[in-house]
Amino acid sequence: MNPQLYIGLMSGTSMDAVDGCLVDFAQSPPKLVASHSLPIDALRDSLRGLATGCYPDNTDPIELLGEVDQQLGRLFAQCAHALIKQAGVKPTDIRAIGSHGQTIRHRPQARLPFTLQIGDPNYIAEACGIPVVADFRRRDVAAGGQGAPLVPPAHHALFGTTGQALLVINLGGIANITQITATGAVSGFDTGPANTLMDSWIKQHLGNTYDQDGRWAASGKPNTLLLTALLEDPWFRYPPPKSTGPEYFNLRWLKAQAQRYGIDIELLAPEDVQATLLELTTASVIDAAEAFIRAHAPQIMVTGGGAKNPILLASLARRVESLSVQAKIKTSMEMGVDPQWVECMAFAWLARETMEGRTNNAPAVTGASRSVVLGGIYPA
Repeated sequence: MNPQLYIGLMSGTSMDAVDGCLVDFAQSPPKLVASHSLPIDALRDSLRGLATGCYPDNTDPIELLGEVDQQLGRLFAQCAHALIKQAGVKPTDIRAIGSHGQTIRHRPQARLPFTLQIGDPNYIAEACGIPVVADFRRRDVAAGGQGAPLVPPAHHALFGTTGQALLVINLGGIANITQITATGAVSGFDTGPANTLMDSWIKQHLGNTYDQDGRWAASGKPNTLLLTALLEDPWFRYPPPKSTGPEYFNLRWLKAQAQRYGIDIELLAPEDVQATLLELTTASVIDAAEAFIRAHAPQIMVTGGGAKNPILLASLARRVESLSVQAKIKTSMEMGVDPQWVECMAFAWLARETMEGRTNNAPAVTGASRSVVLGGIYPA
């Protein structure tokens, strides 16, 4: 066994694929050895139904939950096997797999706060013959935290040791930021929707799962009144710690928030709504990070699927430039890691810390009452 080889598996709030990576932590910085992605199109509608509570009539949600949990577990195991084959290593060479699973409900503000991820880790451990660390978020919630975001400490370990201030903008389904000062102080929180609303809107109107390169958004014109109405949601003004998900920011929210301000979204050109949703993402991210950007003039690194959307990146750059601060936006690719793999690398790191018995949440980020060791360990 190589005690520094770990696999990270991740399916984010965009619900488009299982991403996996094999990481060698003996290297400094850690080395991405192999990466693999499996689309989950066949499960996407079921996952979105579970996440939003909207599924066909006569559907037994418990039956659906159990079935999808098993299907995802098999996909995660398949992804891990592909990584092992690609890297030319044996399962016994891997210390552990860190599996985030798929979030289907995240309710940190509920009367009894909870978060729920599926993708059976028991099956992954059995199929791969490798210990699995999973169910990371619920221990933080049990300690009084939001259970999210969990990646800021990993961002610091992977990228934040240069002695220069760094802002990491992760654009998955939901956007979150990690703020690392030059002295290594770490903070972070969710800022709102990244791709989840744009993905849902284009799916409804064009049948596409996402807006490739932001082309549809670029064909429209942002509606200023709609953007103002959407940004009036009090959630954007809540102080951290805070986290959210598609169970809040979804098309029901979009239509209801527009109606509160007298806007019938169905009367607007769909491409204009898409352009507005893109601006909602960039406005909410930069508004949330403005104080840090002004105070620290950090490097700004974008990760996640949104980092491959040039229209989204250009909008972010314009908003940063409007702050008149010497801070330039780049993607994690310029720091040697494809944006697609950063989050699964983070869960490989979280698994490593758990296997070593080290606390790996960040109470200053999640609001937990204390530092804890995240996740459960499922032996091989």
